[in-house]
Amino acid sequence: MSGIRLAEATEARTVVLDARRSGDTEDPPGCRACGHPDAETVLDLGPMPAADHFPPADTPSRPDEAAHPLSMAVCRGCGLAQLVQDGTTTAEPRGLEPRALREQAVDAIRGVASAGLLRGATMREFASPHGGSWLGLLSERGYTPADGPADVVLDSFGLMHERDQAAGIAGRAAATGPAGVLLLQYHPLHTIATTGQWNALRHGHFAYYSLRVLREMLAGAGMSVVTAWDFALYGGTVLIAAVHGTAAPDDAVRRVLAREAATGDPETLRGLQRVADRHAEQLRATLETAAARGLRVYAYGAASRAVALLCRAGIRRELLAGVADASPAKQGRRMPGTDIPVVSPAELIAARPDRVLLTVPDLLPEVSERFPELAGRWLVDEPGPTPWERPIR
Repeated sequence: MSGIRLAEATEARTVVLDARRSGDTEDPPGCRACGHPDAETVLDLGPMPAADHFPPADTPSRPDEAAHPLSMAVCRGCGLAQLVQDGTTTAEPRGLEPRALREQAVDAIRGVASAGLLRGATMREFASPHGGSWLGLLSERGYTPADGPADVVLDSFGLMHERDQAAGIAGRAAATGPAGVLLLQYHPLHTIATTGQWNALRHGHFAYYSLRVLREMLAGAGMSVVTAWDFALYGGTVLIAAVHGTAAPDDAVRRVLAREAATGDPETLRGLQRVADRHAEQLRATLETAAARGLRVYAYGAASRAVALLCRAGIRRELLAGVADASPAKQGRRMPGTDIPVVSPAELIAARPDRVLLTVPDLLPEVSERFPELAGRWLVDEPGPTPWERPIR
């Protein structure tokens, strides 16, 4: 169950995934991967604001701002967990790449090279709006960009942003040369379920993967997953390597498949609903306790996962004075669906807050080093097996 720690150092229902139109974009008919018409809802957060639309700070929040349904369903055909619908059409502010993501990319490329899978001399990348690129790491190894099919194709958290998952997979397969390798990194549904990361669900994130489903999607495009690597990023992420044709998976693939087996059960995923309800209640109680004791609380990280949490908990500026973020594109704006301003890190330090809610746990080593003035003040919002019930001091 998700919780908050002080850092010192819906009932299931069946839905029909029919053709949907939202703004000037269109969802594919049926499942985003296989087209099957039926799916089972496992998590329903109700109406939410668009997680990537940060209005100017001087504009008041409106009731219709949080009017976009947000729910996850599991396809009864292929088993893909997916966003049921997305009525948002906003330009996503590009985030800055955190150090944890940069360091993980270095480890990943090193592991792929050690496995002998960095072949050829050309590269392509399917970018993610979350910031960061692996192209520089390949450039250092002599790779050059390709307009057509490439020897190494990179995708770090990019595929989930494809509204039409079948088309997204097909495009990546076509971009990979006949003897090339596709490196695809994803945030596993297994991690989301077992660590209670319910607010990984957001508009613009159209799919949530298990390796079993990804293998089937890639097989439909003529590719085989040959190996996999585990990383601690975001509570546990997986990088897979896929090649054209039929190839046997290694022990790493079989290990991930065995670990993720239970995640395919909708009953397991329905636990996220209970986690979401408890998490929101817990955050509000924590901030109300801080306010009653005269403590001023800010947050760090205007991340998409924070949008649903703050809105679901009904947090306003009287409980959270501001959210600091390193991205200039978000500064001077406010958190969607709230009146909470997004400020710069310098403004956060100048405010001398009593506590700072860190919305992305992976940032803790980086921000602790960068902002020694805030030592002992961090409240880290992180998943865990039990709720955080320690009172604010």
